[in-house]
Amino acid sequence: MAVQVCSSMASTMVSENWCLKAALILLLVSFSTADHSRLFESTEENIRKGVFFSPEMELGPGDVAFKYYYDTDFPRNHIALKSFNAEVVDELGKSVPLHDVYLHHTYVLSYYQRKGSYIPDVLETEILPSEPDFLYKRNDGVCQDSVFGQFIGLASEMRGTPTNIPDPYGIELNNPAEVPDGYEQKWFLNAHIIDTRGGVDKVGCTECRCDLYNVTSDQFGEPLSPDYYGGLKCCYAHTRCKVKEGFEAPRRAYRMKYTLTWADWDSSIVPARIYLLDITDTMKIVRDSNGVVQTLHDCLVEYTSEACEEKDLTYGVCLATKRTRIMLPKGGYLISGLTHMHIGSISQTLYGEDGRVICQTLPIYGDGKEAGNEAGYVVGTTPCYPKPGSVVIKEGEFITHEMVYSGARRLTGTMGLFNIIVADLEEAEHEPNPRYPTQVILEHMNNLVNSGSPVIGLLGMVVALLAVAVAVLVGVLYRMKSASRDGYQSL
Repeated sequence: MAVQVCSSMASTMVSENWCLKAALILLLVSFSTADHSRLFESTEENIRKGVFFSPEMELGPGDVAFKYYYDTDFPRNHIALKSFNAEVVDELGKSVPLHDVYLHHTYVLSYYQRKGSYIPDVLETEILPSEPDFLYKRNDGVCQDSVFGQFIGLASEMRGTPTNIPDPYGIELNNPAEVPDGYEQKWFLNAHIIDTRGGVDKVGCTECRCDLYNVTSDQFGEPLSPDYYGGLKCCYAHTRCKVKEGFEAPRRAYRMKYTLTWADWDSSIVPARIYLLDITDTMKIVRDSNGVVQTLHDCLVEYTSEACEEKDLTYGVCLATKRTRIMLPKGGYLISGLTHMHIGSISQTLYGEDGRVICQTLPIYGDGKEAGNEAGYVVGTTPCYPKPGSVVIKEGEFITHEMVYSGARRLTGTMGLFNIIVADLEEAEHEPNPRYPTQVILEHMNNLVNSGSPVIGLLGMVVALLAVAVAVLVGVLYRMKSASRDGYQSL
């Protein structure tokens, strides 16, 4: 349409700049009026790329959006997921810096809807629709019920974190053989964003500190415990973080932008499982009435990380370390791992039962102002891509999940999530040991600099390298302690 307008107006001496503006206006109108926008392109043989946009979320300074969008755009055919990234964009589709709008979290979940039933397009509560109209389909584990059951999605670090699943592996989605009779498979996305423009304490806003939101009860009206200082119960939909007195800024419209790559499912793809581990999980092993051993998980999602006392100082470094032990439903080869960490994080590590490092990732902090390199924010995490076949999680093996934060002050709404991709064991000989984590970290930094991705500044690299040293120290201390034990205590 814009081309036709410019062509017809050329004879009237309309400037080329006007034509370009007209084209831009038409593009923006089409972008802003569609509830869900999507773009597709082919990247290589059998690999497709899709860019999806959520509906608009209008926010003013301090405002919070917490949305569940049902029946959202997502590939509906039988596919193998290869990568997933997400970010907040403005009404022009431009990346929004984290110091303006913070992406607390986002994820995509699958469900089966009974044909002919009604589920609202948008909800603002964490309570899922009820059965039988709604059947929840979760990932492979490990948390209870619907907690952390998403297939894809984390938070603000997704701009700078590689999420690609190497060939020949893929996460199988939309298998028609799994859809119950009388139902159809659909997808919904959850987005939780906070407009921190003008905030009196932007970091405190991202930590959902209750005093900054002036909140004393949760979204259901239940009073908060006096020792609940901050977290999801204080930054739900329509709450507002405290803004500096006299600060004014216009309301703006934002969208979530999701970028996926996938392949059509075929016999050449090796199916992999996705596990999402939570540092707050307290797994118990029990026997049912028939004597069958079961694992019961209790993932709390978030926790308060208290400041260190003097007795917690180790080699002059104050570390707030949290550990838990879990067991995967099924072992296999580790294909990849990525994590979600908040500001103040130092490292996140998985250890095997013998104390070996299974996977370790570190936060990457920005040192600039532009989107993708915001100073002081976690703008990415180092990936974990062991050499294929080199890292094995044994069947029934206890895994120690460790999260390390700075202990300089209390941190509220703290999270430590570890997303791992695991494939079945094959009958072949493989190298027994993973690469040392530092090698992976340095390779990732080089890739970021050379790939044209958002550039992480020199300070960010220095911080990451310092984190390497601290993480290695923590790992050594842990293995020393692990070696001194005769065995694991009962869970």
